Amino acid sequence: MAGLQPKLKMRLGDLLVHENIISEAQLQQALDAQKQSGRKLGHTLVDLGLVKEVQLLEFLSQQLKVPLIDISQRNLDANAVKQLPEVQARRHRALVLEEHPDHLLVGMSDPADLAAMDALSSILAKPIKVAVVKESQLFSAFDRHYRRTEDIASFAQELASEHSESDEFDFADLATEGGDTAVARLLKSIFEDAVQMQASDIHIEPDEDTLRIRLRVDGVLQESLIKERNIASALVLRLKLMSGLDISEKRLPQDGRTHIKVKGHSIDVRLSTMPVQHGESVVMRLLDQSAGLLSLNETGMPGAMLDRFRHLLHRPHGMVLVTGPTGSGKTTTLYGALSELNQPGVKIITVEDPVEYRLPRINQVQTNNKIGLTFSSILRTTLRQDPDIIMVGEMRDNETAEIGLRGALTGHLVLSTLHTNDAISSAIRLLDMGAPGYLVATSLRAIVAQRLVRRLCEKCSENYQPSQEEVFWLGGLSDDIGQISFKQGRGCDNCNNTGYRGRIGVFELLEMTDAMMNALKSDDTSAFSQIAKASPGYHPLARSALAYARQGVTSVEEVLKLVEMVAEQQTGEAG
Repeated sequence: MAGLQPKLKMRLGDLLVHENIISEAQLQQALDAQKQSGRKLGHTLVDLGLVKEVQLLEFLSQQLKVPLIDISQRNLDANAVKQLPEVQARRHRALVLEEHPDHLLVGMSDPADLAAMDALSSILAKPIKVAVVKESQLFSAFDRHYRRTEDIASFAQELASEHSESDEFDFADLATEGGDTAVARLLKSIFEDAVQMQASDIHIEPDEDTLRIRLRVDGVLQESLIKERNIASALVLRLKLMSGLDISEKRLPQDGRTHIKVKGHSIDVRLSTMPVQHGESVVMRLLDQSAGLLSLNETGMPGAMLDRFRHLLHRPHGMVLVTGPTGSGKTTTLYGALSELNQPGVKIITVEDPVEYRLPRINQVQTNNKIGLTFSSILRTTLRQDPDIIMVGEMRDNETAEIGLRGALTGHLVLSTLHTNDAISSAIRLLDMGAPGYLVATSLRAIVAQRLVRRLCEKCSENYQPSQEEVFWLGGLSDDIGQISFKQGRGCDNCNNTGYRGRIGVFELLEMTDAMMNALKSDDTSAFSQIAKASPGYHPLARSALAYARQGVTSVEEVLKLVEMVAEQQTGEAG
């Protein structure tokens, strides 16, 4: 135990009473609660609100004469961290922060835990010195640094050794205990890694010599390579079985769905397979049902716009569209709206493909084109079910759009989505789909367009001076670009060295006016666009993103990316 710091000479509870931080009665209350929960006394005191976590950690730091370290501000050495196995790190709430020639610096949430100190000293190769660390920061660091990449590589090698070098996977092998177990362990590690990284999608892509596994985190793909290319067919086969797909069909794309539980999370998995040059590509969309739905307050919609949007949602009839490309957060916004509208006195029916989140009291119907259960056929029946509110997953064709618009005209609130570029082009898109101009004008109440931009990491954001080129491109959005103080992320352990952590929605809201309605009735799309752009309440997506950049929420890079994306899509639509 060489190198250990001085220990407490009194028990923690007695010492806190001695220093008048808590009373004898509070100590007894905590000890009684501790007997019930089995947690450590320090954690119990914090849970009961008798001591603040920071206050307790500062106290331990002073008494033990050890530093109190904020590890979210540090870039930890992965090799140093891995000297302590994950199981032991989580069990003892400890993390190797630094390696020095003669000792290791270990962060602990409870450095007064002598049993943990003894265990760590026997496991680690060098003497240890201890620092105090917040438990919440330790858990975040565990998830970042003990990723499953090594397990994935190990299980891939094990699986590859069980099968021939051929790309063909023997179906009989799946029934053998060894083969089945190896595939299951590999997939379990892939899913665990995705959940730890808070990935929205998993891509499994066979190449000529390698197998790529890519996770989409905050909208950006992160890649891992597996050299055992021949295991691809085994993975795809197991995933097809899990999702109820035809395992003998490799020539055609297939879509399926399954449900898994990973690390305490209940995950719905939407799976899509597609034949590619070197096998079958699989993409899985992960929907964390245990995370709960975001409320409208959490979407990032600005306060004034949110008030207007809520007012529209509580009108008795009319259509409200939410638009944007795949992955822009449309579903989150719609479900947030449904959660607010979901009251005992209101009947809500949804028509979806697929049903993504299951909500109580709401009648949710999933389409099935194979048996003729299409959006339009369900929507006709829905109107005879006496609903107050109808949510249509997507306006995909003229028939669905026209039925939805007529439903909005006949006393229903209709919510739906369109895969269009912005709010203005959405109304024009309805006309292009064949909906009569008078019907669009009288039924459509408002359109919300949205995108997701990455949030700057709060731990490492710093001031940023944009380049002349960036100032030029931003100049079209505001006249005071030169006076704005921008920020960008430096990259740290908290954000996996990306400079970003999480995403936030960027919105534009277009409410229909009499002038816009008249233009739509006349099928005058040019006049409609001009009137909409001049509307005083209309602020384009890029300006909304710039507002977040002003506040230091996002970066110039993200604003310019959005400007470029919108410009390219508008050019494509014009072409």
